[in-house]
Amino acid sequence: MFNFLGTSSGAGGAIVLVFFLIIFSAIAVLEIAAMWKVYQKAGQPGWASIVPFYNLWIELKIVNRPGWWFLLFLIPFVNLAVAIILLIDIAKSFGKSGFFAAGLFFFGFIFWPILGFGDATYTRIER
Repeated sequence: MFNFLGTSSGAGGAIVLVFFLIIFSAIAVLEIAAMWKVYQKAGQPGWASIVPFYNLWIELKIVNRPGWWFLLFLIPFVNLAVAIILLIDIAKSFGKSGFFAAGLFFFGFIFWPILGFGDATYTRIER
């Protein structure tokens, strides 16, 4: 049998799989470290960035949104709009523009490290 590399052994496919797993793992570790730093810059515990659902609660706290917004994330399609608003608020909290928020949405693997490891400082948004 031939695999997608055109060889008769599965070794080539396994090598490609391992390569992609290493790359994706490195990106995941970078993202976790970057978000950890963003949370710390905002005066929140860094470990909160890796706890599902709790991290969302803390992000709402960072951008000074009410807790009931958490429920909006449970509504299909509404959650997408609320996520975009949340990213805009996060960008503004660190002195960045709406274009930076678009970068967080579409290219998070680049923009979260810029926010976390860069010189951006947190300023609480008053509502």
